[in-house]
Amino acid sequence: MSDRAAKLDELLKKARQLPKAPGVYLMKDGKGVVVYVGKAAVLPDRVSSYFQPATVKAPASSLGPKKAPLLDVVDDFDIIECEGEWEALLTENRLIKDIHPRFNERLTDDKTFPYLVVTTRDDYPGVFITREPGHPDYKGAKVLGPFTSVYALRESIQLLQRVFKFRTCTLDIREDDDGKRYFRPCLLYPIKQCTAPCADKISKESYRADINRFIRFLESKRSVMLRELRKEMEEASSERDYERAAVLRDQIKAIEKLDERGSKKDGWQPETESFHVDPKKGLESLRKTLGIDNAIRCVECIDIAHLQGNETVGSKVCFIDGRPFKNAYRRYKIKTVTNDDYAAIREVVSRRYREAGQGNELYPDVIIIDGGLGQLHAALEAFDQLDAKPPMVISLAKKEELIYMQAKSEPIRLGRENLGLKFCQAIRDEAHRFAQHYHHVLRRKKVVGE
Repeated sequence: MSDRAAKLDELLKKARQLPKAPGVYLMKDGKGVVVYVGKAAVLPDRVSSYFQPATVKAPASSLGPKKAPLLDVVDDFDIIECEGEWEALLTENRLIKDIHPRFNERLTDDKTFPYLVVTTRDDYPGVFITREPGHPDYKGAKVLGPFTSVYALRESIQLLQRVFKFRTCTLDIREDDDGKRYFRPCLLYPIKQCTAPCADKISKESYRADINRFIRFLESKRSVMLRELRKEMEEASSERDYERAAVLRDQIKAIEKLDERGSKKDGWQPETESFHVDPKKGLESLRKTLGIDNAIRCVECIDIAHLQGNETVGSKVCFIDGRPFKNAYRRYKIKTVTNDDYAAIREVVSRRYREAGQGNELYPDVIIIDGGLGQLHAALEAFDQLDAKPPMVISLAKKEELIYMQAKSEPIRLGRENLGLKFCQAIRDEAHRFAQHYHHVLRRKKVVGE
């Protein structure tokens, strides 16, 4: 065994003995200089992958541009344990900025990597992920980054939004706007992921306190933050400010549960067991297919059902973060037409999105119409009658499963195994099931009535 092979075998043994915890690893050369920083959900699994025999013996061309030259120089490594994957992401970012390891050089092109921006100058600051931190919209904002993975950053921010309930929308929300109390908040409010400053559901002072705690959280360890929050909660309770104490108590509990995985008992239960798509991967795939810059959070789908033109009904189902949100499901008994799918779609679209079109609520990120190009055009005709337009409307045609997009005449044909397509099929099938169920209810009522 060569000296180099013996060294890599020694590093493999060391890696396998690492604690099974999230963290950051620092690869060092023979002089002790850090040459690469990476993050890991499970340290021994990630670090040992560099030194596995199959990796070491593989041709350099198959290892990729990062791993192959790294193996030639790495002589040792250190680790920093973290309290969660979210902390590993932030720690990796800080270390790369401070150390500038040569194998992290791809971060030198800052414009191609994501940043986290908190618009602290706003009355109600928003939290955004952007690749343009110098944009005029973010003047005076607090900027963190660059980060190495936009997917990991989105996932972390989504988790933290459950704790601090900050807004991620681009609405211009001002304290002196009396119209806020008439605005209908988006679905992040009923699922308790936003305090809805857009609808005047929280005071400027309380919202600002949540944002300040969020920023402190990003800049400190979780254990330190929890101690500070518990102290604040005790002070609020002793001052009989029970409302603030309750908010702090809920945030403490949410932080303690940050690393827990969701399950069916959380209420995210698809109607059938046929929903096999990983929601996050499906939404990310769909986002790339549609060319959308921001993460897709809310998707709605509309379907029409009838029997030989009778008892025509429409359905609207809603998925948030890739899971069914039953409270937002709606059924529509078509009032204006019979045996005309296009007119039925126009009616449902007009009834469902009237408030959004008047600027009194937010549209979902993506609206899916069950059908082909004709159904999509029918929906767009209804949207044309509204002042505010939706961000993205598509249709999914049966049989060939083609995706039609607004402003594009040619459909998108995806492979049957494409996760974005599978997600669209899942929500389309759920809309169809929901419409058919309502249709059968009306049919039974008619038969009984006769």
